[in-house]
Amino acid sequence: MAETTVKKTAAKKPAAPKKAAAPKSAPAAPVAAEAKAKFAKAIEEAKAGAQALSKEAQAKAGVYKEQLSAKSGDWAAEAKDAAGQAKEKATELAYEGKTKASDALSSLGKVVSDSAGSIDEKLGTKYGDYARTAARSMQETAAKIEAKDLGELGDDAKEFVRKSPGVAIGIAAVAGFLLARVLKGGSSNN
Repeated sequence: MAETTVKKTAAKKPAAPKKAAAPKSAPAAPVAAEAKAKFAKAIEEAKAGAQALSKEAQAKAGVYKEQLSAKSGDWAAEAKDAAGQAKEKATELAYEGKTKASDALSSLGKVVSDSAGSIDEKLGTKYGDYARTAARSMQETAAKIEAKDLGELGDDAKEFVRKSPGVAIGIAAVAGFLLARVLKGGSSNN
């Protein structure tokens, strides 16, 4: 029997090496389900965080909007106040300018009128009469300027420019030149 046992062992083929067993699908399913659940939970947390940030941003935007609205209202009130003050100052300066122009024209008419006698002696009565007529015209114009409202003077100026644009440009050029000379002369004396 011993011999037969040896033969039996010798006759047996050596066993082939065993291959690694494939992972079992049963334990992999719970891991995948757990990962899926964690991912879904992370997505939900991200969505909740985004919603919270959105609400916070909207609240901050509302606060900033209210602050901006309050500031813009203040700025608008300040601008209206400044515009009102500028308008008052401009009106005041316009009335002063009107008075000064009227006084200057009246004074010039008086000087021309006073000079009419000496013009009579030097150049003749014909030229003295021209001087008197010019003086009377200047004084009448000064009285008209003094009597008119600023709006009426503005309308008259617009009408004059429409009727005689070339003359208006010439007067503006001469006035600009004289103003520049006055300002230049005033700044060099300082």
